[in-house]
This record gives sequence, structure tokens and C-alpha cells, in this order.
Amino acid sequence: MNGRPLEASLRAARAEGRKLLVAYVTGGVRDDWVDLLLAMADAGADAVEVGVPFSDPMMDGPTIQEASFVALQRGTTPPAVLSALRGVDAGVPLVAMTYANLVLRAGTKRFASELSAAGISGAIVPDLPLEESGQWEADAAGAGVETALLAAPVTPDDRLAMICERSHGFVYGVNLMGVTGERESLAASSAVLAKRLKSLTDKPVVMGFGISGPAQAVAAAQNADGVVVASALMRPVLAGASIEQLAGQVAALRAALDGKGP
Repeated sequence: MNGRPLEASLRAARAEGRKLLVAYVTGGVRDDWVDLLLAMADAGADAVEVGVPFSDPMMDGPTIQEASFVALQRGTTPPAVLSALRGVDAGVPLVAMTYANLVLRAGTKRFASELSAAGISGAIVPDLPLEESGQWEADAAGAGVETALLAAPVTPDDRLAMICERSHGFVYGVNLMGVTGERESLAASSAVLAKRLKSLTDKPVVMGFGISGPAQAVAAAQNADGVVVASALMRPVLAGASIEQLAGQVAALRAALDGKGP
């Protein structure tokens, strides 16, 4: 593995008493997307999730769908995203987020190897069912790529325990039923799911979907180890925000999670 180990890095950050912040950027969304990634890390993200654009991102809401569409219109391909990351050291782990079609088309072993060669140490494949992900998980682990699995508010206890057991890097708790995207408020199911997950595993538990800003990040992290923030960061990127402006948003999230916000 060429990247920084995901779970070990997040455990170390948690041991320092900080809430974890996983920021998201769509690969290829702009010419400077790698610089955006580096700025996120410098501003306090504990890991950066890199979206590998796909034409049918079924789990994503309008903002991330638009970011994927823009990236694809610019000619972005999975090899182009991974090539751009080779030799890049953000100082934090990188996590690829993509869909099963791309993984299976390339072949699980090859795709895992390509992620590792690009310095990516974690992966999220949200539409790959648990019953069908064994080969991917094994090939990913063999390449040093840790597969983080998603858990939903309606996931039954026995399946939740299986997800926690098989997830590596972190367990990704979904705040609400539906697609990604900013919401005016968090669903009550977020806190319930976070508590359920924390009762089942010592692995880092991060909550995502629907977080629109620092206050919601703090609320979502209260019963978990941290949060994933995606749409709230990609919306300004799509609107042309500068690298400095995006870094300021990540810094605000970091400050709030550290209890230093306004």
C-alpha cells in the first residue's frame, strides 16, 4: 500500500480527543481539484474522500450528481483521477468513493491495485450489496485498501453487527434515508444510529448525508466519532469558489468540531 493507513490514522486522531472530519471532492470537477484536496487536508480534514465520477450516482443528491456530470463532461475517467493522485501526499488518508459498475468492469483485483498505486488507502462502494462484496473486500484488503461499509437507520441489529465486523477504515453511518445532500435539520434517526454503531464496534464511526454546515456537523458528531461533509463543500466549488474560500469552509468545520467555533 502506498497511501497512509486509513483506520490507524483515524484511530490516532480520535485518541488525541478530536472529532473526525472527512471532507469530499469530486475527482476532475475542476482543473485544480487536486489543489482543492490538498487545501482540505491543510485546513483540518482527517481524511479526504475522492469521488470517482460515474454516470448514474444513485446514492448522491443533486449537488454531487452535478459535480459528477461536470467532471464527466470534462472528459474525466477513473484512470485520469487515479493518475492525478499518483505521487500526491496530502498528509492524510485518501478514500475513493465510486460505484460497483466501475469496480466490476475493471475487475476487483485490478481496481484495488490501481487504487493502491494511486496512494488511496480506503474505498466506499455504496451500491455493492453485502452479500456480493466478499470478493471485492478480499481483493481490496490484499492491496492494502480498507473498505468502509455503510449502515442505514433501518438496518436491523444482526446486519448492523455484520457491517461493523466487516467494515475497515471506518463505519459510515447514514444520517437519513435518501440520497446525499444538504438538509435544514438532521433526522432524529442520526443520533439513534450513531449510538447503535458505537455500541457494536470500536472502529471509528463517522456520520454522513445531509450535513449543511458547522452546527450540523457538531450535532451529527455528538454521538459518533466524526462526520463526512460532501455536498456543502462541493456546492461552492461548482459555483467557482477559490481554493482559499474552500479551505476557509473546511477550517470552519474543523473549528466547530474542536469546540472553537463562533
